[in-house]
Amino acid sequence: MNMYIAEFIGTMVLIILGNGVVANVVLAKTKGNNSGWIAITTGWCFAVMVAAAITGRVSGAHLNPAVTIALAVNGGLAWNLVAGYIISQMLGAMLGACIVWLFYKNHFEVETDADAKLACFTTGANIKSPVNNFFSEVVATCVFVMAILGITHPDSGFGPMGTYMVASAIWGIGLSLGGTTGYAINPARDLGPRIAHAFLPIPGKGDSDWSYAWIPVLGPIVGGVLAVFIFNLM
Repeated sequence: MNMYIAEFIGTMVLIILGNGVVANVVLAKTKGNNSGWIAITTGWCFAVMVAAAITGRVSGAHLNPAVTIALAVNGGLAWNLVAGYIISQMLGAMLGACIVWLFYKNHFEVETDADAKLACFTTGANIKSPVNNFFSEVVATCVFVMAILGITHPDSGFGPMGTYMVASAIWGIGLSLGGTTGYAINPARDLGPRIAHAFLPIPGKGDSDWSYAWIPVLGPIVGGVLAVFIFNLM
């Protein structure tokens, strides 16, 4: 059970810090309002680093169903553990999103833009194109999972620096590949907070954009599995 608790806590922390930086940037009257994409990608980099530092020794700090499935496909995780990992990640993401809402509750109340409120929970495409948006999530996640496989490989030589290298990969992916869909690259990161957005009593929140929700779930899973096959060609 310790690994499931770690995944729950780690994913919760990931969302608190990751969605927290989005809220700080997009919501009205915050200290970080309008500080831009660099702030968001940097915040997500540190979110991954902190969450992984907390949980890595217990669960391996997957914090992401796409990573969990990819590692199982690669033989690095027993398949009987996969469901428990994913459930823990989803629940942690939902709780993390609720905490972000409580933390920024006053700012959610004064913010008038429903899309800005939704952005504090979910990813989304600025130009809606299911094929292109799906492709974006597949490619970004494929790069991410290949980075993880390379960094954590026994022969990589990164050792304790691995956590920082993975966080740096997140930063680079956000800067280079995040401009189309907001780089979910993590089904729990998007679906858990989207569910929270749907049931939380946020004034003027609008809908939760469920027509888009399948893309940041299936895209990262496909990208993660593809990464395993590409990585093992080398």
